[in-house]
Amino acid sequence: MRIVVTGAAGFIGSHLSEALLDRGHYVIGVDNLRTGDIANIAHLRDRDFEFIRHDVTRHIDIEGDVDFVFHWASPASPIDYLELPIQTLKVGSLGTHNALGLALAKHAGFMLASTSEVYGDPLEHPQKETYWGNVNPIGPRGVYDEAKRFAEAITLAYHRYHGVDTKIVRIFNTYGPRMRLHDGRAVPAFMSQALRNEDVTIFGDGTQTRSFCYVSDLVDGLLRLMAANTSDPVNIGNPRELTIAEIATTIIKLVGSTSRLVYKPLPVDDPKQRRPDITRARTLLDWAPKVDLEEGLMKTVDYFRKKLDG
Repeated sequence: MRIVVTGAAGFIGSHLSEALLDRGHYVIGVDNLRTGDIANIAHLRDRDFEFIRHDVTRHIDIEGDVDFVFHWASPASPIDYLELPIQTLKVGSLGTHNALGLALAKHAGFMLASTSEVYGDPLEHPQKETYWGNVNPIGPRGVYDEAKRFAEAITLAYHRYHGVDTKIVRIFNTYGPRMRLHDGRAVPAFMSQALRNEDVTIFGDGTQTRSFCYVSDLVDGLLRLMAANTSDPVNIGNPRELTIAEIATTIIKLVGSTSRLVYKPLPVDDPKQRRPDITRARTLLDWAPKVDLEEGLMKTVDYFRKKLDG
């Protein structure tokens, strides 16, 4: 297949592109490198991989046939979308519209990278795909939450009105190599600080929970969803729930660091708990995460250590 991946130079986009190449597909990566890194895809250049530097909020023109479009372009960490609020809204709206327009024009399948953030600060736990969420549309995080909620709405509109074969994946916290050192999300933030023996910063009292999925498990789920006969959203994430303090303490021990935990105020609208109900993924995709947390963290630590040493 000839496949377009927007946001291909990002953390997940680069792993997805690599997995598609491993399965014999030709991949066209599109990225404006605003939050992506060309180093993430440098090793793909001698394979059936083509890179186009382009902002998907403008018309996307791809020559030749396209069989499938993965729309992964978007700032994805709080640091990014709080710094780039307008760009985040534009890539979720205009960018998704353009990516869907490409899929429609090429008679291609389409998958949207949505997020557990559509559930907001959830009042239902764990979160099923049928839950509509508890989102503050005008809070500082609303630029990301509402961009993704709009993206889901227009994706299903293209499915219902134009007949585009669309998929929606709601991604829960994912970690692994190629995350940025100063990404702002829990795992890279804690690892960067622990590897430097600096204080590890926890926002809030550390009792808020998250579920952490290793990137190879996520990509496996994406490839299964690509082939599935469903247009309904599907949660992909690890249902093992940990407090933020527990994940920080685990990372400090794995690194062998002398870091101490320090606490700062919780950001506005930061979710208190987050855990996916993956019944739909188990049933439709025969998918469940396989990589143990400690195993995944060690692989990620090794990557971060090399980055810091380099």
